[in-house]
Amino acid sequence: MCICLLELLIMTYVFCYHFQLDDPLIQIEDDFKWINIFDFHWRLGIDGLSIGPILLTGFITTLATLAAWPVTRDSRLFHFLMLAMYSGQIGLFASRDLLLFFMMWELELIPVYLLLCMWGGKKRLYSATKFILYTAGGSIFLLIGVLGMGLYGSNEPTLNFETLANQSYPLALEILLYFGFLIAFAVKLPIIPLHTWLPDTHGEAHYSTCMLLAGILLKMGAYGLIRINMEFLPHAHSLFSPWLVIVGTIQIIYAALTSFGQRNLKKRIAYSSVSHMGFIIIGIGSLTNTGLNGAILQLISHGFIGAALFFLGGTSCDRIRLVYLDEMGGISIPMPKIFTMFSSFSMASLALPGMSGFVAESIVFLGIISSQKYLLLTKLLITFVMAIGIILTPIYLLSMLRQMFYGYKLFNLSNSVFVDSGPRELFVSICVFLPVIAIGLYPDLVMSLSVDKVQEIVSNYYSR
Repeated sequence: MCICLLELLIMTYVFCYHFQLDDPLIQIEDDFKWINIFDFHWRLGIDGLSIGPILLTGFITTLATLAAWPVTRDSRLFHFLMLAMYSGQIGLFASRDLLLFFMMWELELIPVYLLLCMWGGKKRLYSATKFILYTAGGSIFLLIGVLGMGLYGSNEPTLNFETLANQSYPLALEILLYFGFLIAFAVKLPIIPLHTWLPDTHGEAHYSTCMLLAGILLKMGAYGLIRINMEFLPHAHSLFSPWLVIVGTIQIIYAALTSFGQRNLKKRIAYSSVSHMGFIIIGIGSLTNTGLNGAILQLISHGFIGAALFFLGGTSCDRIRLVYLDEMGGISIPMPKIFTMFSSFSMASLALPGMSGFVAESIVFLGIISSQKYLLLTKLLITFVMAIGIILTPIYLLSMLRQMFYGYKLFNLSNSVFVDSGPRELFVSICVFLPVIAIGLYPDLVMSLSVDKVQEIVSNYYSR
């Protein structure tokens, strides 16, 4: 906990005193020779696209470490694995070398697998095996894309991001590279139909692990989709962007309907995460400054909201010893603090005005409506289907609140004495709720970090 807090303070200090918001170029760079024979470099740097996910990672990891305080069995190993996962995520967001990007992508898989296997639920081995098969399978396509992009047109590997951003490829090769990267990122994001590992993983993982999965792990796929597919492969992205918008629209509706049918509390929250990822996909496919800014804002917003919902859901299940919604009921009376916090974050998740989810989804709407890529009728149809998804969101979230907190089922149980939220839960919840409100009232708090870099990506995309 102390190590995470110290690293978060260091990152905040570096951000405040050394990062220039109006400079879209790479800052705070670190570059030295790594493997002399192949001219591989250890390249790290931060720009407007990576600074938001990096700060989010430090913030959520610190709170997840505090949330894991009740873990007493092999607690040192548990926290070591959380820090190893944290290192891989920070390294990925700060990578400026394609091989280093791939290594950091792989580094965080083993800690997640062990966290699932050792501290998961009854079906933890099944969930961990499914997770590693999906993600490792996607990593094969990522490795092929890295090798293909790095070895093309040169006697020596070219893995520097700055060089690759100006590299051009034959259209057929660019499409193949794009498709390979897309599969890898679609598993992590996740994009249907490669999403089925997520509900099982969230359903069995400890809630502090779920905070890292929902708050950060899913965002790695979205970041890779913007950083590599959109920035390095613009021609292929132009061809695939309509399909991304279609898939994102279908994902919003499909995951919302599937979430409504889930009996397991954590699986319902997991499918709601899949639904909200659809807005990120649509923002990336809109090919506009507004849409891409909305996607990045949704990335940050859902990182806070998703982590908080899993934390509160996990602590609630631990207290009442139940995980199925149809067995719950009446929690609001013995545990009013948890009821208040859970309801507040549920309102944020269903995009209540004044909270970050509303602003992010609204900007994605504006992005797809203002896009010049699509015909007016197509944009109206996409907007209509997205609106249906927004209507479905409060249905499954309010249904979840009704099943958990209202009624009298728990009063019929013997020894039905439940402990309400303590100082630890209150502190973690308030720490997450403050940025949710702050972003909802003042979205430039996040958008000012990425607006210049987004403009550079989109303008470079149209110029090429």
